[in-house]
Amino acid sequence: MEKQATIKDIAKTLNVSTSTVSRALRNTHDVKQETRKAVMALAEQLNYQPNQLALHLLKKQTHTIGVIVPNLDYVISTMVKGIDEVALEAGYTVMVCQSNESYGREIVNTKRLLDSLVDGFIVSLSCDTTEVDHIKNIQDRKKPIVLFDRISSSLIAPKVKIDNEEAGYLATSHLIEQGYKRIALLAGPKKLELSNHRMDGYLKALKENNIKVDKDLIIFCDFNQDYAYFATKELLAMKRRPDAIFAIADKMAIGAMLAIKEKKLNMPNDIGLVGMNNDPATRLVTPTISTVEMPAFELGKTAAKMFIEMMHSEKDMNEEEIVLKNKLIIRESSQKILVPNKLGK
Repeated sequence: MEKQATIKDIAKTLNVSTSTVSRALRNTHDVKQETRKAVMALAEQLNYQPNQLALHLLKKQTHTIGVIVPNLDYVISTMVKGIDEVALEAGYTVMVCQSNESYGREIVNTKRLLDSLVDGFIVSLSCDTTEVDHIKNIQDRKKPIVLFDRISSSLIAPKVKIDNEEAGYLATSHLIEQGYKRIALLAGPKKLELSNHRMDGYLKALKENNIKVDKDLIIFCDFNQDYAYFATKELLAMKRRPDAIFAIADKMAIGAMLAIKEKKLNMPNDIGLVGMNNDPATRLVTPTISTVEMPAFELGKTAAKMFIEMMHSEKDMNEEEIVLKNKLIIRESSQKILVPNKLGK
């Protein structure tokens, strides 16, 4: 491989100091015109490329954003695409690390990105994260940080999220409107705020419609298709089985559907099902699965815009929180077939 030309090579060839070459390349006023021309001509001849890292460090910026996410499933990868689009337009590079839902790995990712001299962070916390000292350490270093999607109320930082309570409320209210009364919830991990807020929406809809809460119908799951499959089998084995299920993520809804089909129950007539995220798989299965669509791409873009604003603004943004709305998409799994009466009314 051909060796990259350096300032030293130019200085040696022209018999001038490296500082003179450096000033000539930066077009400072204290370098003679003929010297500057000679330096520029030789730099072009040698295909000299400045050390971008050194230039960035001189400015105390690398124009790199460290992004930490729990995984790269459909919905989160869509958020990352939104982040990357805004970052690219603003001249930033994105470095993405997955925690794989591990608190320990999240800490390791944080340290590695700090060592990589990122300008700051955009973070979505893992299911396993309850302690946030590693995030506070970023703040102590005066690095900008934006929390998105999975956030922690114990952290004072700019946040972008969806209205998770609204999502749970939309899904459960729809099932109630379709005539379902015994609605089960496949909730997420107990220690994840996002899951608990979706459950709050579920409980709110039940209360508004005078439906008694049955704790046996609430099962806390990992965001895992297999876990949801076995949890649904338990629900369907009950003496008074549920007549509908709200799964707080589509991958869980797919697991629930497999268990429902195995039981040879008809959707939506025997049992209704609603998921969340609008994963493409929900449109490909039979029956198609109703879902609550979250604005994942817009969420990522909003988080990146907030980060860029922090980088170029002096104002304190730590108390800022942006909440995006959701959209209910009704499909075959929960839309009961309306049969006209004999009079055709």
